[in-house]
Amino acid sequence: MSRKHLVIALAGCSLATGIVVSAFAANDSGAPSEAPYQGLVELGFPAPQEGELVHVPPTMADLEDADIHPELKKVIRYGYDLFTNTQQLRGEYVNNDMNCSSCHLGEGRQPFSAPVWAAAVTLPDFRGKNQHVNNLEERIAGCFAYSMNGTPPQYGSDEMLALSAYHQWLATGAPMYPSQPIYGRGFPAPDEPAESPDYARGEAAYQENCAICHQDDGAGHYENGEYVFPALWGDGSNNWGAGIVRVDTAAGFIYNNMPLGQPRSLSDQDAWDIAYYMSSQERPQDPRYTGDVAETLERFGPTFHKRSLYGQTREHDGHVLGDHANFGEKGNVEPWNVGVPRFESLSSE
Repeated sequence: MSRKHLVIALAGCSLATGIVVSAFAANDSGAPSEAPYQGLVELGFPAPQEGELVHVPPTMADLEDADIHPELKKVIRYGYDLFTNTQQLRGEYVNNDMNCSSCHLGEGRQPFSAPVWAAAVTLPDFRGKNQHVNNLEERIAGCFAYSMNGTPPQYGSDEMLALSAYHQWLATGAPMYPSQPIYGRGFPAPDEPAESPDYARGEAAYQENCAICHQDDGAGHYENGEYVFPALWGDGSNNWGAGIVRVDTAAGFIYNNMPLGQPRSLSDQDAWDIAYYMSSQERPQDPRYTGDVAETLERFGPTFHKRSLYGQTREHDGHVLGDHANFGEKGNVEPWNVGVPRFESLSSE
């Protein structure tokens, strides 16, 4: 990448982590404005529908003035540090090139980029991915096992408590178990494209819009041995069990957040095509792998992989995606939280 391109890319990164959040920020008094979403509407995002919950998460600057115990502030700061620089746990809990903030942009506060405060007010709840009720720590543990291709910190550990505290701090003022839909939650997919997603179109759109930051081969960009832009596939990226490998989830992330600093600038078709192309590349094996890709697909397809390309055959070269035993940097070590049933003693009613 040329120096000119790197400067443009870094400027885009700065914009992306600030432009959407600042458009959704509180006013100078610290209280949400009458229409905190107005800036988002100007960027092309929809206004909230009647009855939707609109929450503006507090910032780390707000934490300094918060009337809470100083020791709690320390733990929240540590959680923020882990969230935005998860690579400091590399080799212990993280085995790829990702940070939590690689997917949850704007320090986990950004609407339409899966803002993490929503998890703090909607969990515990049933999760289809593992077919039981999950709490906040278990949800975070899942991100380590799949998105970080690692093995999560133990429940109740300093790292897990700090990350949970940061999530809950961002939820300050939001109602627990809200009865209304949450504005900006998740990675909402764009409208169905006019044409079915296509590999060749996706590759062309990727090279035009994404390769400047993530490289032609999707391996991400590094400066002084540290990554600046994350890998989108390959051993440095998330594994086949991560939520963002699902084509609709990837399309939602791309459409609402990419290119950096230019949210919702791509067409619906381009977002779907790029997502399809990215999801057609190899990455580390799903830690739930049974030893056979077809068997794994049959077992987890109904609850998860029906929205991914795992186990599917690429038309242009006949390669079966996920048909390998490459688990990336962590090797064939099953995370301790994967496949653990819960509440088996409870009645089936």
